[in-house]
Amino acid sequence: MTAAQPMEGSGTPDVTFAELAERRRGPIRRFARDRPVAADVAVCAAYLLLSTGAVLTSIEHGHWVPAAGVAVVAVLLFFRRRRSLAVLVAVLFVETGILLDDPLFTLNSVGLWVALYTSATQYSARRMFAMGGLASAVQILLLLFWVLPATASPDAEHRELSRALGNPSDVMLLLAALLLVFDMVAVGIGAAVRNNRLHDAELANWGRRVQALAQTAERNRIAREMHDVVAHSLSVMIALSDGAAVVVRRDPDRAAEVLTKLSATGRGALADMRRVIGVLRDGGNAPLEPQPASSSLNAMLEGFRVAGVPLRFEQTGPALPEDAAFQLTVYRIIQESLTNVLRYGRGVTRVAVALSREDDTVRIKVADNGQPPPTPRETIGSGQGLKGIAERTAIYGGSVYAGPGPQGGWVVHAILAVPDGEAAHGSSKGEETDEHADAR
Repeated sequence: MTAAQPMEGSGTPDVTFAELAERRRGPIRRFARDRPVAADVAVCAAYLLLSTGAVLTSIEHGHWVPAAGVAVVAVLLFFRRRRSLAVLVAVLFVETGILLDDPLFTLNSVGLWVALYTSATQYSARRMFAMGGLASAVQILLLLFWVLPATASPDAEHRELSRALGNPSDVMLLLAALLLVFDMVAVGIGAAVRNNRLHDAELANWGRRVQALAQTAERNRIAREMHDVVAHSLSVMIALSDGAAVVVRRDPDRAAEVLTKLSATGRGALADMRRVIGVLRDGGNAPLEPQPASSSLNAMLEGFRVAGVPLRFEQTGPALPEDAAFQLTVYRIIQESLTNVLRYGRGVTRVAVALSREDDTVRIKVADNGQPPPTPRETIGSGQGLKGIAERTAIYGGSVYAGPGPQGGWVVHAILAVPDGEAAHGSSKGEETDEHADAR
């Protein structure tokens, strides 16, 4: 079996979602986002610049209120981000006052459009289209019932304006329609910006949730691996140390062999722990070594035999699929089942491990003839072993039974579905193996 090669592109992404969203913004949006105060000042200055011509014309005709009103609107626009609706109402009120003082003031609704846009970026589109319609209604009423009559005034100034307009009624109706369209466009642009921001926020939130789920799944996977490594190795080491204490005086050579196996088991467990912790510490830079699978199954079974488990192993049917994750699942299920026998088995004289494959189904059965203890025994493990077996089995659409056997003892019977694309391999031929080991 060959070692699994790390996938290209794994590890930490080169850019985050926030960086990708930032790249989508143009220079003006980035400037407004990074320097909000400077952007507010620029908006106020642009509004004053656009209003300069109308203000000078109004002053020439003796109207000073429009100049003061334009200055007030500029100040209000500076605070539009903090109190957008209040600024919108205030701007509409001030612009209405300007027209009431000077009906011939060249209508400048830029301030209202900016306020409508800003409010639309913060509130729902339905509310803002209603507000835009209300503001447009106020402007149209002023045009039709205040500005239009002023153009028919006998004053020389008004007569000159009437001659310039031709038919004032038609012009006012066209201007009213344009104001309604521009107000709705301002609201529409703001609503589109708001929807885009909400979309980006939802994607960012989705990314955080996916990352949290991935981290949780990875923590569970690592915890399961650590449990398998530590539980198996410590159980074997405890059994070996107890056996060495018993035979050290009667058979020193046998005791030395047991102690050698004890040392090797400890070193193997330490190497496995370093490998897992190295992945946690170094991430994608940690070396990925092949995990235990079918090639090391016999070595694992021999370790249990040395620890004193009267083990008999039988494998029938075609070979297991080449899928490394599937082979690791089989390995871990057998390992955990035998570890439980080593931990909790009482009066065990026979342990049968059967591994068989039929077409697209793999069966694992570990049964012992142990006797239940007369009184409940203190739990040695964390209680996660059987849960881990169930989780691993569920990944491959299988099922597992763990409980008392029909003839006594304890039975773990897991059924796994062969991964897609692997069922055909080995279905035509397969070598049957039958390994036996005498009970100790």
